[in-house]
Amino acid sequence: MNAPTLIEHILSSQASAPHATGELSRILAGLSLAGRMIAQRILNAGFLGEHGETGSTNVQGEEVQKLDELANNIFIRVFETLESVAGIASEELEEIYSFDRGPGVGKYLVLFDPLDGSGNIDINGSLGSIFSVHVVDKGVTKLDLAQFLKPGREQVAAGYILYGPATVFVYSAGESPVSAFTLDRSIGEFFLTHSELVIPAEGGSYSCNESNEPKWDDKVKKLVRSYRLGEAKVGSRSARYTGALVADFHRTLLKGGVFLYPGQVTRPRGKLRYLYEAAPLAMIAERAGGAASDGRIPILDLVPKSLHERCPLFIGTKLDVDYVDACLGD
Repeated sequence: MNAPTLIEHILSSQASAPHATGELSRILAGLSLAGRMIAQRILNAGFLGEHGETGSTNVQGEEVQKLDELANNIFIRVFETLESVAGIASEELEEIYSFDRGPGVGKYLVLFDPLDGSGNIDINGSLGSIFSVHVVDKGVTKLDLAQFLKPGREQVAAGYILYGPATVFVYSAGESPVSAFTLDRSIGEFFLTHSELVIPAEGGSYSCNESNEPKWDDKVKKLVRSYRLGEAKVGSRSARYTGALVADFHRTLLKGGVFLYPGQVTRPRGKLRYLYEAAPLAMIAERAGGAASDGRIPILDLVPKSLHERCPLFIGTKLDVDYVDACLGD
């Protein structure tokens, strides 16, 4: 195969950055390792008895699936071996997880949703992992929560891993464009399959859980209805929804359109987590020429106040996100 591997691509990008130390490259390689390990466990979960619930709930009050717990532990094990990683935060953990590196702390933080789309586990549906990398402030000698509560605009790398018929690793780091790599399971390597991805400017689909319509406010109802009836000013969009954020966003990235997860009347900030889901995908969207908004403010400009803060998410082509903001704005 003539296409470069993910590791070759990472090292090539490192070589072109004059001040690169290789630490971020090793983190990206660690994410690749975690993705391959999780993909293999998903593949064999039925044989190993790893489907179903653990019997406990996470900090979000959601039932924890066995694969949720397994994926979370894989991420922890991978990054506890990297001296450059000061600590992590996970959708599955109530608090930050510091590796206690001593006075040097470590340069980077890794935040992640270890397994997105858990409702698809038992039906052999698409799943994903989402990740974000931040830099620890200079001079910090003890890691605390404040280091994690930063706007998405400060991310130095972000991306996701899609586990479907193929396993796909999508990322952007530094100032690089978005690239996608597909896993060759026969040799365990990711190979470049999409270089410098750009979201199609027009067309595509709209993706949302329309069963939530009774819980939306009137503006959101009108917005989604305009898509459903083909009356949206941005043009016609087909309806597509898998119930897994990574899968729905990946389709939007490749085919265009918009993914919508609005807030609700009784829960105006919605369901999706800012640090682990919205901010990383927003970075990918913007790097690919798209946009992401909470309906009023660009996602990357929001400043989280808590580790598990939620926010509405409208993400896709800039044309669609601008239309959403116009419909929902005051």
